[in-house]
Amino acid sequence: MTLNEAAMRCADALANDAAAYRVAVRELDTTRLIDCGAAVPGGLEAGLQLARICMAGRANISLVPGEFGTSVQVISDDPVQACLASQYAGWQIKVGKYFAMGSGPMRAAYGKEEIFQHIPGHEAPPVAVGVLETRKEPDADVIAYLRERLPNSVQKLTLAYAPASSIAGTIQVVARALETALHKLHSLKFDLSKIVSGIGIAPLPPIAPQELQAIGWTNDAILYGGHVTLWVRAEDDEIALLGPQVPACASKDHGAPFAELFARYGDFYQIDPMLFSPAVIDFVNLSSGRRFRFGRMAPEVMTRSWGA
Repeated sequence: MTLNEAAMRCADALANDAAAYRVAVRELDTTRLIDCGAAVPGGLEAGLQLARICMAGRANISLVPGEFGTSVQVISDDPVQACLASQYAGWQIKVGKYFAMGSGPMRAAYGKEEIFQHIPGHEAPPVAVGVLETRKEPDADVIAYLRERLPNSVQKLTLAYAPASSIAGTIQVVARALETALHKLHSLKFDLSKIVSGIGIAPLPPIAPQELQAIGWTNDAILYGGHVTLWVRAEDDEIALLGPQVPACASKDHGAPFAELFARYGDFYQIDPMLFSPAVIDFVNLSSGRRFRFGRMAPEVMTRSWGA
């Protein structure tokens, strides 16, 4: 089963029980739109299901007690496909004045991002499923833009969307702790085929009333409270050398809430990209039996970000 077909099962479950999830479904010819928190309340369960769609159903995602309160936990035995071929927000959707970050396995169907030159996952599925971080419903022009870039094999497209400043949107962003660790390792040229399994957990922040504030709070949850454990088969010396570069504290921008960094630079893309990783990362080396830990939690920064 392709990533998109697996994600479609998750999307069908969401759409088929829309009232219980407090989401809204709209059909436009062969495209289905699922509003998870823009013009509808959405909720915790909608957020968890949205995150499952993002990861093509290849992860167990739940709300659990954590060190800093209720947390989002992600467990995957196929983390490269779940996180980098699907969940990573690597497709910028720009159509006229419309803008949204595109996630989900429709990226694997598109397959034009540079990362697909280094990981498996590019596919020509019969359906495509995407997640958009936005409060604005995709219109006909946005749908046409996506349709033009997806393979001809795609017969039906599903787009689920929610802003970060919603319950569902906040959950699906915080569910990215594991993904940020894998993306950082990719940037550091680590062989991702050595990763066997992974767990990520990060605290659920308050739901911010404004979108930029929500983006900051959700990022801070991962940067300063996220904890990832990876089971790998590698050399101990390789882990010992690479490990200190992986957590967020390795960045020159570590220590300030995201909102302060954004105000400092005035542009998201001017913030050090090496900052975007979990606060703490553990490597469990299946080749040697050794465990390595790098990084540190920074609850004081989350307090500055979210308030007491």
